[in-house]
Amino acid sequence: MFKTKAFISALLLSVSALALASCGGASNSSSSENEYANVDVDSEVRNTVSDRVNNSELLTGELENKTIKWMANWDINPDASGKNKPTELVAFEEKYGGVIEYHAVDWSARYEKLAESINSGEGIDFFYAGDMDAFPKGAVRGMFTPVDDYIDFESPLWEDVKDVNDQLIWDGKHYCVVTQSTGDKVACVYNRKTIQEAGLTDPAELYEDGEWDWNAFQDMLQSFVDVDKQHYGIDGWWFEFALMETTGCPAVTIEDGKLVSNIGKPAFERVQNWLYELNTTGCIAIGVGDYGWTAHPEFVGEGKVLFYPVGLYTFYTKPEDWKGQFGEDAFFVPMPKDPEADEYYIPVGMEAYTMVKGGQNPEGVAKFLDCKRFAIMDEGTKEVADQQFLDDYGWTDEMIAMKDEMQRLADENPAYDLSTGVSTDCADLLDNQLRAASRGTPWNETYDAIYATLDTYLEEVNSNPVANTVQ
Repeated sequence: MFKTKAFISALLLSVSALALASCGGASNSSSSENEYANVDVDSEVRNTVSDRVNNSELLTGELENKTIKWMANWDINPDASGKNKPTELVAFEEKYGGVIEYHAVDWSARYEKLAESINSGEGIDFFYAGDMDAFPKGAVRGMFTPVDDYIDFESPLWEDVKDVNDQLIWDGKHYCVVTQSTGDKVACVYNRKTIQEAGLTDPAELYEDGEWDWNAFQDMLQSFVDVDKQHYGIDGWWFEFALMETTGCPAVTIEDGKLVSNIGKPAFERVQNWLYELNTTGCIAIGVGDYGWTAHPEFVGEGKVLFYPVGLYTFYTKPEDWKGQFGEDAFFVPMPKDPEADEYYIPVGMEAYTMVKGGQNPEGVAKFLDCKRFAIMDEGTKEVADQQFLDDYGWTDEMIAMKDEMQRLADENPAYDLSTGVSTDCADLLDNQLRAASRGTPWNETYDAIYATLDTYLEEVNSNPVANTVQ
């Protein structure tokens, strides 16, 4: 009856965050000012979820304080974007009578506003960690509190994600709650008509046959690219880090409770040298020659761009929106496998949350996160969500199956890059410099320029793991 499988509500929350971040976020407000907050799912969905949660042994107990305060630049409740009420929120309402009170902040100032709210005693309860920049930074700055007294990672609800949560132990405790790894962080988007007209094999077929790897990816690019015909290779802003992460060797990870740099490892050098080769052989479009620094997703639909790696959030929209960019024959596959990696690694994100220092209702946050885990695990609840892809987004069964396949890869081989969670300086350094090979700078030059600085950033955090006061 129950099994761990990807669930759309978590993905929808992630895309809401990304969409709002890209347009500057929101001003300070609360859920009471959101006229859409009480927009409900239809009665059939609510009745289905109610039946599932109230007849399950996984969700237990009651909740005395039913309101939890959420600070972000996006609302978990329905909002003006037209998104549905997430099924885990419906479960929270039906099982515990729970309410999420939204405290909106601008994306760029969310950490400053969180610090102000903690110092003022506002009692914010939880904060999003899925942007990968909250952990361990928020613990180091004294913003978050350990969750170990409220989340039992040995319980049936959490045992499937115990290992990934244990990867993120900091100063001996869990400061970050991962409800699931996410496989939709970056997909390799293409247009099947373009592939066919170029006489190439559909990447979905190559993937099914176990042949979708760096070599096949590069061969297709070199066969297609012809600037005189306006045939370009890779476009977009996501591909460099997406390809790096297929090695299973992220730039920064945690080992034995300490941050470590992996940029000196052979796998990291290998992918950087490959990115340099892709550049020198004309496979990269953006930032090269006359193409300029403007991404052109519409070129995918026009048959001018072969591959556009991007988060699957671009497909969590009305069909006319994603088809307008990528064409009627748009499809996607995982990023190609590193042929020398021990497993099939893809860019992996996480649906994750932190409990805020000074929060007044950690028990309520724990119950909501239990509901998220239930929504992921319960097959009957997932069926409700999958129907949304078909009805609202114009997806096909084949697209849902590929999304689920990407989720399977993420569940089996999660490898998190924590570099953006070290500090802003660390994030900026790596975001700029690790792209340099794909722009024509040999990796040895970049490595020599940054390795000592990166080590310094990591040592600053490792030597001062948790602040006693909010910084």
